[in-house]
Amino acid sequence: MMRATVNEPSAIQSDSPEETEAWAAAWAKGLPDGTVIALRGDLGAGKTCFVRGLAAGLGITASVHSPTFTLINEYRGPRCLFHLDLYRLAGAEDAWEIGIDQYLPGDGITAIEWAERISALLPVDTIEVTLEHGDEPHQRTIRVVHGVRP
Repeated sequence: MMRATVNEPSAIQSDSPEETEAWAAAWAKGLPDGTVIALRGDLGAGKTCFVRGLAAGLGITASVHSPTFTLINEYRGPRCLFHLDLYRLAGAEDAWEIGIDQYLPGDGITAIEWAERISALLPVDTIEVTLEHGDEPHQRTIRVVHGVRP
């Protein structure tokens, strides 16, 4: 059951991947095109699971998977989702080489895993979503912070 944590109202606790996806799907419906989301979290924290939820909320029916080796997956539907995974990039120079400027902001929603590798390139109104492991195996805490760059 999704719920705000007691001590931090801006944090949501999810008890399963399905709850994480459902929350992200509901949240995605209110995002305007051009939104850039910086996804933060350890390996296995649920970043791609969260993006599956975003896709569902945007009306995308394609199977969503991590673009770890392709770097960028583009999903088209009633609205567009651009899913970037920068884990293998060294920094901003590598990001320019893959055409990051097309996605910051893009004509849909841009979700970037390992966005901290290009922090200086992110728009000032980037939304940061952090996923953290909880006490139970499938439990996650989701924190959302708007406008993470000064």
